[in-house]
Amino acid sequence: MLKIKKLVVFSTILVICCLQTVMANEELARSNNCLACHSVDNKIIGPAFKDVAAKYKGDDSATATLVNKVKNGGGGVWGDIPMPPNAAASDADIETLVKWILSL
Repeated sequence: MLKIKKLVVFSTILVICCLQTVMANEELARSNNCLACHSVDNKIIGPAFKDVAAKYKGDDSATATLVNKVKNGGGGVWGDIPMPPNAAASDADIETLVKWILSL
């Protein structure tokens, strides 16, 4: 019985930590103005983050490719409206956001 209680407590802590990470990364996206053009589930001006994750699933170069596109801007992949450069965002924040998006 004690093992079950420990397992439940551990599982609860793990879930809380994971949710905080997801919420923190969504907050990072909000604070860097990503959510003005993107959302997790739906296309706004740019693609939904889940669509980006699906497109790049299994692509070993996806993180580097997307970090470059987010930092320097890009266009032509998702339509006619280009994504502007995000030079004000730190490299660490951009990489965190890209890894979060690819995990969706």
